Amino acid sequence: MTVPPAVAPNAPLLLKAVGLTKRFDGTVALEDVSFDLRPGEVHCLVGENGAGKSTLIKILTAAHRQDSGQIFVNGEDVSQTSVRARRDIGISVIYQDLNLIPKLTVAQNIFLGHEPRTKRGTLDKKRMYRDAQKLIDDLGISFPARSRVDDLGISLQQLTATARALSLNGKILIMDEPSAVLVGNELETLFSVVRRLKEQGIGVIYISHRLEEVFHIGDRVSVLRDGKYVGTQDVADITTPELVQMMVGRDLGELHQQGQPVPADAPEVLRVEGVTRGRVLDDVSFTLHAGEVLGIAGLVGAGRTELARAIMGLDKRDSGTITYLGKPLKIRGPAQAVARGLSLVPEDRRADGLVPVLSVRDNAALSVVGRSSRAGFVRFRAMYDGVAELCRQMSVKVADVRNPVSSLSGGNQQKVVLAKCLATDCRVLILDEPTVGIDVGAKREIYALIDDLKQRGIGIIVISAELPEILALSDRILVMAAGRMTAELDPRTTSQEEILRLAIPPMLELAGAAGDNR
Repeated sequence: MTVPPAVAPNAPLLLKAVGLTKRFDGTVALEDVSFDLRPGEVHCLVGENGAGKSTLIKILTAAHRQDSGQIFVNGEDVSQTSVRARRDIGISVIYQDLNLIPKLTVAQNIFLGHEPRTKRGTLDKKRMYRDAQKLIDDLGISFPARSRVDDLGISLQQLTATARALSLNGKILIMDEPSAVLVGNELETLFSVVRRLKEQGIGVIYISHRLEEVFHIGDRVSVLRDGKYVGTQDVADITTPELVQMMVGRDLGELHQQGQPVPADAPEVLRVEGVTRGRVLDDVSFTLHAGEVLGIAGLVGAGRTELARAIMGLDKRDSGTITYLGKPLKIRGPAQAVARGLSLVPEDRRADGLVPVLSVRDNAALSVVGRSSRAGFVRFRAMYDGVAELCRQMSVKVADVRNPVSSLSGGNQQKVVLAKCLATDCRVLILDEPTVGIDVGAKREIYALIDDLKQRGIGIIVISAELPEILALSDRILVMAAGRMTAELDPRTTSQEEILRLAIPPMLELAGAAGDNR
């Protein structure tokens, strides 16, 4: 992998933060942290969940006010300015949640709140669409500014959010986990856009848990740990193990070492045959055995999440059968699936897996409230004791299980979702993107938990866009493309390149070949 040339170390600073400290109710979230950014530089910011990255970004954008420390932009002290003032001087942020309005066009989203006006004060639509198209074209990936956002794929939606940031005269662009839902060609699109931003002299603060991206796109990388600044290195001068050690304060070695192989006589726990649904699933079949981790790989839109939803009864199947523990599984919804012994950790844990306003223990107990009730009365003590023990076993880091689940880091929230699933004593567990947005330390803990569940004989389906994760965890790998299963692979003899080749839908493959021949 080629590391891009670093920006000259004597380049003038676009942004400089010195000694930033922030406390919340006596808890130190950030302590004496310094950070800087040069024009045309990609400065990566990494650290475990709870390291202080989000707090730093919110201080830089004035969403939070620091207790002490200073912030300079182009040498000017902006420490006490407002969110609006920071935006006006060129600081923009693109969050993982893109905050676009689906029913509006690309241009309307780009200029929402600062629409160009005619001399009479009316909306200048012609200028809006012309300027929006130029912003998009300048990113190097052209598509119509008149497109409606909900007709676009996630990568083009992300480009829309990037163009919106640039429309605000953005010179400092903060990208928060921009690749979390991107795979394959979409990632390369993102990287090409970042390179184009560099060429335009825009400074990019790039936050990601995917360390390989740091080495692919970054010039420098800074590490935070427990709210403190650990250090900054040129990407060309550091290795992945060294970076991991800076992040976690210890040597993790390999991220994952597989447990025992699946016994040849392991019983079948799930059989899916000919499952079809509209245009998203086409004659999908596979089996899952007790104590097996079955990885499902594919690009965005391949039908992986739709398959999980069809198995759990969240979406109705047009045809096909599902057999569980040797018997036909006929369910009308997820509650029945859970009652039978199936459980799902959804892709979006915040929206679909948790109730943010409830406590840690209430979230973990949501799946067993009915089972813990007698004559209409819930046996709260027994229920809470059970889920508290599960949270303890999974090392959920929380001072009190009565605290709101929203107060936890991403990795600990994911453990709570897992605790909720395991409280049902499930025999089949479907994990949809189990480590998305999770730091390397929490990821290792979840991998260890998956190994433990495997040893208990639970059949596990892992859906992941991270091919190294699929290769590391799986006993078998199924590849999906355009709603169909295209291959079954042995992780010991396959490669990321082979998986990606099989995951590309045939029409895309042909389009790529045509492009190569032009």
